[in-house]
Formats: sequence, C-alpha cells, structure tokens
Amino acid sequence: MNPPGQIRRSFWLRTMIHWHWISSAICLVAMIGFSATGITLNHASQISVEPSIDNRNRSIPEAFRYDSFPDTPPENAPLPAELAAWLSSELAVSIGSQPAEWSEDEIYLSLPRPGGDAWLSIDRVSGDLEFERTDRGWISYFNDLHKGRNTGPAWSWFLDVFAIATLVFCFTGLGLLFLHARQRKWTWPLIGLGLVIPLLLAFLFIH
Repeated sequence: MNPPGQIRRSFWLRTMIHWHWISSAICLVAMIGFSATGITLNHASQISVEPSIDNRNRSIPEAFRYDSFPDTPPENAPLPAELAAWLSSELAVSIGSQPAEWSEDEIYLSLPRPGGDAWLSIDRVSGDLEFERTDRGWISYFNDLHKGRNTGPAWSWFLDVFAIATLVFCFTGLGLLFLHARQRKWTWPLIGLGLVIPLLLAFLFIH
C-alpha cells in the first residue's frame, strides 16, 4: 500500500498534468501569434510599411437627406439606420451604430480598425460625402490584434479568456516544476534566474 504522502503527490501530479495540457491546447496557437507579434512590435520602428490610402467622394441620395439632416443636430448620435445601410453598401465598410460627431454644417464619423483607420464626412448642406480609408498592412493588423486596439468587445473577451488560459498553463507548469524539483536540482536556480534577469534589465537599462 502506498504511503499517504505518495498518494497525495500522485493526485497533484495527475491534476497538474491534466490542466497543463488542456490550458496549453487552448492557448497554443494564440501564444505563438502573440509571441510573433511581440517581435514585430519590438521592432516596429525598423519595419517600414507604405500605407495604402483610398479616398472617395460621393453625394448622399435625396431620399436620405431629410431624415439624415435634422434642423437641430443631435449630440454624438449614430447615423440613421437607412443611411448607415446605404453607406455600408456603397463604401464596403461596416458603419454599425457607433456615434458620429454632429455640427451645424457637418457629420463626421471616425471608423478606426485594426491595421488601419477610416473616416467619413458628410456636408449637411450639400449632401457631399468624403470617405477615406488607410490600410497599413498585415503586420500592423496583427500588431493591433496583439494590443487589442480597435478590435471590439468579442476580441476583448477572447483576450481575457486567452490570458486566463495562459495563467493556468504557467501556474500548472510551476506546480509540475515544484513536484519534480527534487530530481532536477537546477529547477529553482533557473526559475530565480528568470526572475532576476528582467528585474536587473528594468532597473539598470530602463530609464
């Protein structure tokens, strides 16, 4: 019969291995992607990208003007649904229900997105529309995904789930190191080195 200490150790070893492989499977692809974009972000000034700019001019159809241009402009209100649908179809861009900036003469809508920016401006008097979209390429796109910049709530939730899975992966890995530390004498010195190196770099070389 196995002693209680060995039974407890076997239980924790099985539990740690179980959660370690599950968390690693969940966050493996994302961790590779975030590691790669960590390199591109660290060398962003050395990666030159020529942005692609698309500028278009249109005129708002008469059918939309009465509802779209009230006498008293609202404050930070979204565009009317029918006008937003027409713009989405005409410009191949998702307008959604985000608020626009209204003034006496103009409606301005900012449309930031990962890897680029976009905006549109509507003259409330003439109905003239100007739209501009800037695309900074795939590297910029994935860098913005890494930062969660202009990615929306769904990606924000994914980042939270990915961060939790990564923490589980790290802490179960630490638990496995603890359980095997007696047989591997370099375990704690290497963990200590992993702590000391970034602290020394931060204190000595970051001002």
